[in-house]
Amino acid sequence: MMKSAIIETGGKQYRVSPGKTFTIEKIIGKKAGESVVFDKVLLFDDGKEVKVGMPYLDGVSVEAVVEKEGKGKKVLIVQYKSKTRMRRKRGHRQPFMKTKISA
Repeated sequence: MMKSAIIETGGKQYRVSPGKTFTIEKIIGKKAGESVVFDKVLLFDDGKEVKVGMPYLDGVSVEAVVEKEGKGKKVLIVQYKSKTRMRRKRGHRQPFMKTKISA
């Protein structure tokens, strides 16, 4: 039984434990209700011993369920150059997935 672990996904590292809900970068091909397996585990703590990978642990994975897909708040990018009348305003909404650790 896992007590806590540190996983890597989307270029970021997350500390997770069973029942914890967190948001990650969108994983293409996964929908709400499907399970996701994270195999890039950096640290695994089962309550008795702590295993640390260099950089990842072999044969250890963390399973989660996708609860929700969505988009974050709009991020505006404004470019301006003085004396040339150049102004550009663009924006985007970053997609995310809300996941819950099951095992």
